[in-house]
Amino acid sequence: MERSSAAVGAVRRLRTQQPPQQHQSQQLQKLRRRRPPPKEEEGWDWKKVGGGSSARLLLLPESRAVLVLLLYLLGLRGLVHVSFQQLVQPARDPKEFNAPRARMYLENITAIGPRAVGSPENEIFTVNYLLEQIKAIELKSSHAHKISVDIQRPTGTFSIDFLGGFTSYYDNITNVVVKLEPRSGAEHAVLSNCHFDSVPNTIGASDDAVSCSVMLEILHTLSKSSEPLQHAVIFLFNGAEENLLQASHGFITQHRWAKSVRAFINLEAAGVGGKELVFQTGPENPWLVQAYISAAKHPFGCIVAQEVFQSGVIPAETDFRIYRDFGNVPGIDLAFIENGYIYHTKYDTADRILTDSIQRAGDNILGVLKYLAKSDKLARSHEYQHGNVVFFDVFGVFVLAYPARVGTIMNYVITAVAVLYLGRKTLQPSKKAVIYLKELAIAFGFTVLSWFATLVGILIVATFISLIGRSLSWYTHFYVSIFLYGTAALAKLIFVHTLAKTFYYKHANQQFLGEVFFDVPLVFWSITLALLTYLGVSSAFISAIWVAFPLLTKLFTYKELKEKGATMKFISIYLLGMFIPHLYLLYLNWIIFEMFVPIMGRSGSEIPPDIVMAAFIVLVCILLSSYLLKFVYLARSTTMTTITLTTISAITFILVCGGIFFPYSSDFANPRPKRVFLQHLSRRFHSLDGHLEKSDSGIWINGLDYGGMYHVTPHIPELNDSIRTKCEEESPLCGLPWILPVDYLFRKNWYLPAPAVTPKQPVRFQLLSKEQMPWDSTRLTFEVSGPSHMSLYLRPHPGATLSKWSLGHGTPVVNAIDGDYFVYYSHGLKALPWHFWIELKASEESPKGMVTLALGTHYFFGEDQTSPQLHALLDRFPNWTFPSAWVSTYDQYIF
Repeated sequence: MERSSAAVGAVRRLRTQQPPQQHQSQQLQKLRRRRPPPKEEEGWDWKKVGGGSSARLLLLPESRAVLVLLLYLLGLRGLVHVSFQQLVQPARDPKEFNAPRARMYLENITAIGPRAVGSPENEIFTVNYLLEQIKAIELKSSHAHKISVDIQRPTGTFSIDFLGGFTSYYDNITNVVVKLEPRSGAEHAVLSNCHFDSVPNTIGASDDAVSCSVMLEILHTLSKSSEPLQHAVIFLFNGAEENLLQASHGFITQHRWAKSVRAFINLEAAGVGGKELVFQTGPENPWLVQAYISAAKHPFGCIVAQEVFQSGVIPAETDFRIYRDFGNVPGIDLAFIENGYIYHTKYDTADRILTDSIQRAGDNILGVLKYLAKSDKLARSHEYQHGNVVFFDVFGVFVLAYPARVGTIMNYVITAVAVLYLGRKTLQPSKKAVIYLKELAIAFGFTVLSWFATLVGILIVATFISLIGRSLSWYTHFYVSIFLYGTAALAKLIFVHTLAKTFYYKHANQQFLGEVFFDVPLVFWSITLALLTYLGVSSAFISAIWVAFPLLTKLFTYKELKEKGATMKFISIYLLGMFIPHLYLLYLNWIIFEMFVPIMGRSGSEIPPDIVMAAFIVLVCILLSSYLLKFVYLARSTTMTTITLTTISAITFILVCGGIFFPYSSDFANPRPKRVFLQHLSRRFHSLDGHLEKSDSGIWINGLDYGGMYHVTPHIPELNDSIRTKCEEESPLCGLPWILPVDYLFRKNWYLPAPAVTPKQPVRFQLLSKEQMPWDSTRLTFEVSGPSHMSLYLRPHPGATLSKWSLGHGTPVVNAIDGDYFVYYSHGLKALPWHFWIELKASEESPKGMVTLALGTHYFFGEDQTSPQLHALLDRFPNWTFPSAWVSTYDQYIF
C-alpha cells in the first residue's frame, strides 16, 4: 500500500511538471473556454502571438490549398472559354436575318479576288455585283418602302493625326450608296457602313466582305417588311477604306444624303469571324448604347476596348473616326476580333467564317438598325448628347450600362466604404493604431517589392530570349507564354512573400497576416479606383468590382478566420466571394489577348514582342493574385508550389532557347503565317538642276515582326544582314517608298540588288510653274500621273518653311515622328492627272535649294504588279510565310 501510494504521488508530480509549451497550450484552451473571442476593437497582438501547436492549427495544408486553387482557376478558364463559344444557329423565320443567303453574297464577292482601289475588280466587278443584288432586292421589296441607289465617285483631301500625322488625297474613288425609306420619304437617317475594297493580294472575306454581305441581307430583310420605318436607313458600301478611310470622307463631306444622317453603325474587322465586339461608341451619346442594349440579340462590347483603342496603343483607325471628326455624327463601331493571325492575309477566306457568326452579326445589326429607324430620339439626337456612358457585357449574355456621372458617384461611394473599413482599424488606442499603420505600410512595401522584383526578373528573361533570336515562340503556341512567363511570375511573387513570412513575420500571428495582406490589395485597388475616377477613366468600374466584392467577401469570412483559422471552409467561402472579380478580369484579359497577341506578328521590327508579352502577363498575374497572396501567409508551406512553378518555367525556358517552339505555322486549318512585304524597286535621285544624280534597283524586303529575316535566311541564304538597307539620311523617309509613314516601326529591312523594273504605266512628274507670291513666298505647282497608289514626301531644307499647300485644310501637317510631310494619294478609274501646289518661305537663298520632294509609286494590281525576279524569290519562301509583293518606284527631286 505504501508503494502504491508513493507511485500515485509520483504520477501526480509528473503530471504537474508538464513541459512549458504544453502547459501554455492548456492554459490558452482554458481561457478560450472561459470567455468569448475578443472583439475586433480589442485589436490584434501583432507581435509574438501565434506560437505553439494552436497556431499551427490555423495553417492551410499546402497540397489541399493548391488543389483547390488549381481547380478554381481551371473552372474560371473553362467558363471564359464557354462564354466565347456562345454563337447562334441560322434563323428559320423568313422575316428574320438569313445567314445562308448572306453567305452566298460573301462567297460571290470574295470569288472576284483581291479588290485594291483602282483595280477593275474593285471599281467595276464588285460594284456591278452589288448593283445587281440591290436591283434584285428592290424588285422583291414591299410597297411600304422605296429604294434609291447612287454611285458616288468623290474627289477630296483631308489631314489626320493618325500615325504621327499625314495628309490624304483621293480622286474618283467609288461608293455605292443605297437608301431605304418610307414611301412618303424621311428627313432623318441612320447610316450603316461597310467597305468592299481589300488590301493588296488578299480577298478580304472578314475585312470587310462579310460586313457588306450582312448589309445586303439586312437590306433584303427590311425591304420585304410590310411595316414602314419612321426614318431612312442608308447603306454605304464604300470602296476605299483600306486607302486610309478615304471613301467614308468622300461620303460624309460631299454626298447629298450625308446631311440627313443622325447616327451610324460601322462594321469592321480585326480578325476573322467569331463575335463582333462593340469597341467604340459616341462620342457622348449614351442613348446609342441604350439602343444597342435594347435591340441587339447577342450583345458583346465593353468600354475597356474603347478606351484601349482610342489610347493609340493599337495602331489602327476605322471609318468611325471620319464620321465622328468630319461629320460630327455619333455612332457605334463593331469589329470581328477572333483569329487575327490571318487578318490581312491570303487565308482570310469565306470558308473560315462560320455561318452562325454571320447569323449573330446579322441579328444584332438588323435589330439595332430597325430600332434606330423607328426611334423618336434619332431625329433629335443632338438633344441627347450629354456625357459618356459606362457599358460592359456580362460574359456575352447581356450588357450593363449607366451614365458615367452615375459611375463616378458609385466609385466614390465604394472608395468611401473602403476608407471607412480601413479607418475603423485606426480608431483603436493610439498604440495599436500606430502599430497597425506601421505593419500595413511594411506589408505594402513587401508587396510592391514583390511586384518590382517579379517584373524586373521576368523582363530580364524576356530580353535574353529576344537577344538570342527566340522571340515569338508563343505566337503559334499561346500557352508557352503562360508556362514561360506566367509560372515564373507567380513563383517569384510567392517566393518574395515566403521570404518575408520566414524572416520578418517569423513570430507573427497568422490571423493578423491574413488581415493585413487582405488590406494591402484593398488599399491598392481603392487608390486605383479613386485615381481613375478622378481622371475620368470609365474603365474604373473594374477597380470598383475589386473593392466592393472583396469587402463583401471579408464580411462573410471574417468570423470563420477569427474563430477557426484558415480552414478549407474559409478558403472555399473566400474563393466563392472572389469569383466574380476573378472571372470578369480573366474574361477581359482574354478579349485583350485575342486582339493583342496576333498584333505582335505585325507590330514592326522595333518593338520586342516578348518584352511586351512578358510585361502584360506579369501585370495580369499581379492583378489576379492580389487578394490570393494572403494564402502564402496562411499556408503551412509554399515549398512544393514554388518548386513546381519554377520547374515548369525553367523547362519551358530551356525548350524555348533550344528552338523547340517554332513561332509560325503552315497548318491550313489553323495557320499562323509570318508576314513579309517585298517590293521590286527602282530608285532615281535627281540633283537641283534636274539631272539624274544616282539610281539603283533591287527587291526591298520588310518583315512585319521583330524576327526580321532570321527564320527565312536558312531557306534563302542571301537574305542576311549583309544586305541590310542603308538609310539615305538626306532623303525623306530614308529614300524608300513607304506606303504609310511607319518607317519608325520598321528600321530593319533588306535590299537585295536586282535588275531595274520599268512599269508599262510609268509615273510622270513635272513642275508646271514657279511663282513668286506677294508675301515673300514661292509657289511651286506640280502635275503627277501614275498608278492608283502613290506617296508624296516633302522635307524643307534648313532655313525654309512649308507655309501653305493645296492639300488637306490648306495648312501643311508635319509628321510628328519623322519631321517630314507625308501625303497619301489614290485614285479610281479614269482619274485626271493630279495637280497640287506648295508654298515655301526661305529666310535666305540656299545653293542646295529649298525643299526635297520625293514620289513613291505602288503597283498593286495588273500587269505592272510583279516581275520575273519577284516571282522567282516568292517561290523560295517557305509555306509558313505570307509574302505580299508588288513593284514600286522612288523618284527624288530638289527645288
